[in-house]
Amino acid sequence: MNLIRPMLATLSPTVVEGSEWVFEEKYDGIRAVAGRERGRVRIWSRTLQDLTGGFPHVVAAVEALGNGDLLVDGELVALDPKGVSRFQLLQRRGTAGGSPTRYAVFDLLEQDGRSLMARPLTERRAALETLISRRTPPVFISRRLVRDGKAAYREAKRLGWEGIIAKDERSPYQPGVRSPFWRKVKVRKESEFVIGGYTLPKGGRQHLGALLVGLYDGPKLRYVGKVGTGFTQDTLAVLASKLEKLRTDKSPFDPPPPMRDATWVRPRLVAQLVYAEWTADGKLRQPAFLGLRTDKDPSECTWRDRER
Repeated sequence: MNLIRPMLATLSPTVVEGSEWVFEEKYDGIRAVAGRERGRVRIWSRTLQDLTGGFPHVVAAVEALGNGDLLVDGELVALDPKGVSRFQLLQRRGTAGGSPTRYAVFDLLEQDGRSLMARPLTERRAALETLISRRTPPVFISRRLVRDGKAAYREAKRLGWEGIIAKDERSPYQPGVRSPFWRKVKVRKESEFVIGGYTLPKGGRQHLGALLVGLYDGPKLRYVGKVGTGFTQDTLAVLASKLEKLRTDKSPFDPPPPMRDATWVRPRLVAQLVYAEWTADGKLRQPAFLGLRTDKDPSECTWRDRER
């Protein structure tokens, strides 16, 4: 089975307009491509990490989709009671009271040995809706909104979605490309940041106090703040174990933040954070930890492409 990297959306500060655009929910999960070849299913992330073993119920559902070989693109998600995807719920899958993982599929790339990637999105979506013509939990088709971008954004904001994706319905599928044919507009301020260190715990907290995070500004890792909320006791334990293996004597930040109690780590881990806004001096205001992103490379977290 040939693995492909998924097509990526370009971040847009405003909603695009035009009759060619359709609008879909932007899910807050793990991007995943699923392929079935001669009855065998494999699922992988945008960085080609094998996810098959971690989601056996999704594998079984993809196995049951129609007949023949296929390749679909979508997002592994966990939904809250209101049906809104939440990355932190996905991180807690398998725990007591955790939300079940579902697979929101939004594109059909190959079917019965025939590539559809050169065909326009309208054709691929129609074929996808035929393939998933009935409710087949945990697989479902990505939700679409009205074709008016501003109205779609208002509805996404009302529902508490992470954002919307605008797609040019005339466009082909471009694997591995961050394409202008797909535009993402955020509603919630969430993004990925590189972990470069942590502070010692205080009071009754164990393992660590706050994570020190940054973004790459060219070759330098720029410090953008610390995050000390959003952790569970289990999360703190897991983070401490991973960070202990990455400890180093030298700060990865350039310039280093002036902190006496910091423990520095090699910048190998990516954290997803939610935050209120950016301050005037380029720091995060009111950040909270949502989870670790094993599907993102630290080099992708850049100051130039930060979400504001």
